[in-house]
Amino acid sequence: MRAVWLREFGGPEVLEPGDAPDPVPGPGQVLVEVAFANITFVETQVRSGTGPFRPVLPIVPGNGVGGVISAVGPGADPGLAGQRVVTSIGGSGGYAQRVAVDAAAVFGVPDALGLDAAVALLADGRTATGLVHATGVRPGDRVLVEAAAGGVGGLLVQLAKAAGAWVVGAAGGPAKVAHVQGADAVVDYLSADWTSAAGEVDVVFDGVGGAIGTAAFGLLRPGGRMAMYGLAGGSWAEVSEEDAALRGVSLVHSIGSPSDMRGFTESALSEAAAGRLVPVIGQRFPLEKAADAHAAMESRTTIGKTLLVA
Repeated sequence: MRAVWLREFGGPEVLEPGDAPDPVPGPGQVLVEVAFANITFVETQVRSGTGPFRPVLPIVPGNGVGGVISAVGPGADPGLAGQRVVTSIGGSGGYAQRVAVDAAAVFGVPDALGLDAAVALLADGRTATGLVHATGVRPGDRVLVEAAAGGVGGLLVQLAKAAGAWVVGAAGGPAKVAHVQGADAVVDYLSADWTSAAGEVDVVFDGVGGAIGTAAFGLLRPGGRMAMYGLAGGSWAEVSEEDAALRGVSLVHSIGSPSDMRGFTESALSEAAAGRLVPVIGQRFPLEKAADAHAAMESRTTIGKTLLVA
């Protein structure tokens, strides 16, 4: 089968298309014919060798895929064959035409939902759903969503609005600001006075980190909640538990157990099938163009979700 290999850390060009052995489903596993593979920003950091995870090379990168089950291993339910599913695969192997995964790890895709949308929701949907749950967003809250034109950020705007909050969407640069959808107000966090424009808030969803996340922390009212879930800016926000305690603010570091995460994924897929949660797929690249996809993400020009088409 065709796959994309990471044999050395470096720029996007180190991602090289090539052949890989066809996986065979073992006991309790299923074989998925991949239609779409998810790309997350952390995967660009893994590729460069600068991220929180540094795998032993060579590997086929990728952690989230969607497709159709074509074969079932011993002990797995034969009825799974032919089903449309999405699944995470343990951190590597996703940039490929086929994957073998535990049958217990797959999620059936509702008939009303496209496979591409389901893949776009696999990581981002469960993250956004879990973050809104963990921060206890409620009617009347003022909520700041950073990176609101991105995959997770766009979903956070929708979920916070559905919970009855008043939402400020923050994005970097005029092009990104123009693509923020559904927020009550939009600010450009590259502007010097962006915090004044955003105003005080009760909840911060910090997907950028660095100076942006640190500045956002300063906007929280007493009793506020801040979830730091991303470091697109290259580092975590400089916010400590001591700082938060002095301000009367709660920091959210975890959104739940593995069983909670499964529930969040199922909720996101169900909400999307009902039309109440809509992922934005901004760009698609052929599998063999994974390097181009990584380059686009690192250039900060992408909108919403980026998918590989296998």
